[in-house]
Amino acid sequence: MMEGELYDVLVVGGGINGTGIARDAAGRGLSVLLCEKDDLASHTSSSSTKLIHGGLRYLEYGEYKLVRKALQEREVLLRGAPHIIWPLRFVMPHVPSLRPAWMIRAGLFLYDHLARRELLPGSRGIDMRRHPAGAPLVDSIKRGFVYSDGWVDDARLVALNALDAHERGAIIKTRTRLAGAHRGDGFWHATLAGNDGATQDVRARSIVNAAGPWVSELLKDSLGSATHSQHSVRLVKGSHIVTKRLFEHDHAYIFQNPDKRIIFAIPYEHDYTLIGTTDLEYHGDPSKVAISPEETAYLCESINRYFRKHIAPKDVCWSYSGVRGLLEDENAENASAVTRDYLLEVDAPTNEAPLLSVFGGKITTFRKLAEEAVDKLAGALESPARTKTWTAGAVLPGGDIEDANFDRFEASLRQQYPWLPAALVHRYGRAYGTRVQTLLGRAKSLADLGEAVAPGLYEAELYYLRDHEWATCADDVLWRRSKLGLHTEGESLEDVIGRIDGWFANRREQAPLPSPSSRTAA
Repeated sequence: MMEGELYDVLVVGGGINGTGIARDAAGRGLSVLLCEKDDLASHTSSSSTKLIHGGLRYLEYGEYKLVRKALQEREVLLRGAPHIIWPLRFVMPHVPSLRPAWMIRAGLFLYDHLARRELLPGSRGIDMRRHPAGAPLVDSIKRGFVYSDGWVDDARLVALNALDAHERGAIIKTRTRLAGAHRGDGFWHATLAGNDGATQDVRARSIVNAAGPWVSELLKDSLGSATHSQHSVRLVKGSHIVTKRLFEHDHAYIFQNPDKRIIFAIPYEHDYTLIGTTDLEYHGDPSKVAISPEETAYLCESINRYFRKHIAPKDVCWSYSGVRGLLEDENAENASAVTRDYLLEVDAPTNEAPLLSVFGGKITTFRKLAEEAVDKLAGALESPARTKTWTAGAVLPGGDIEDANFDRFEASLRQQYPWLPAALVHRYGRAYGTRVQTLLGRAKSLADLGEAVAPGLYEAELYYLRDHEWATCADDVLWRRSKLGLHTEGESLEDVIGRIDGWFANRREQAPLPSPSSRTAA
């Protein structure tokens, strides 16, 4: 029997942790294969509140180490991906019956000073009767506080990590699951199974289990008796709703609830407000998670406690839910209190190939998690790669924007492509950064971008997403590579999905196009 191709690292899981680890490892010269059973960021990593933040509320649980680590990462990520990550100011209205002002001031002072800040301004108190953020709120809100964190397009963050890994030599296989693996002769012998029924046998010097909410299931079902773990994950469901825009300014809100939870209301996709999240224990299949009527009502009630204009479930334009596989914490009384920190467990029997499993984590700390994971792997593999950390000063694809100044970059795009509508320049710049040059190629007019398959979505972008970002269907495009599913401009969403799926189906057998920079758009 012919031996399968050999890789240094087989990463299982195409979420933020898996793609981050694949990127770091490939950048250190390790040969990497990543498999993901669905699309990149199909589950947890596209279902976050889309924040790069230290986690202000975690201070109440004594998670100082985690908060400090996350605060340090904020500015690393702001510099490394200024097109998809940017600063955001948060307003916290003060409700004396929930937390005294001195406690909030003390928490914000600690938040400001736990880690060095260069890009983000500090916190301050505000008079809600004078500040623009006070206008949409009920009259009883007289004062509040403002502090800084960051916004991220979470699903694009995953796609860009995968793209960077690929450009550094990694093989990325979506719609491909790990059917099984066993140790032997110092290697892992793994079988991968595609959605089309095809299988592939490979060998790996190590496996990374970055399956998120499926991490324990993978250990039990796909790796079986070959491994032994001392840890497990606690599944926590988080749901969000999206409504038409509830306020006109560019700040976000963080609201305190009587149950001690907090709810965010965030400007979203220009015309909308993103509201969330819930924290509930979850015991079902993570791939079938959905918001419940009770969660929708809870989020609406939380908003109505603060806003003059009330919302109801009928006002929800879209909702999404995700399941986080958090590190099991027996001391946490409820889902909100479960730690968001991570643990990396290495199972490395003598003379056998190592397995590294990722338990927990949050999107803000993914880069640090990946760096530590590859350090551990390199140590287990006795590879010099453990000494070559590199991601702290690197940019993600499209992020090589001069001085990380997006506004100036967008202005230069408008000069370079005067025929592009301003809204499209902004969206392309935000989504692709400097890679917009690759997408547009030699195009000199909208006609050069091909057919408008959906409002604001031209064939040139579909080709780019197919050939560079592993998109294969409408869901990949409308809800993960973009949020164009919210912007169908009066067209039936079903019709838009049908046209995009038809476009992919008609070109599935086509070879990938050459780089748009070396062709003229048809």
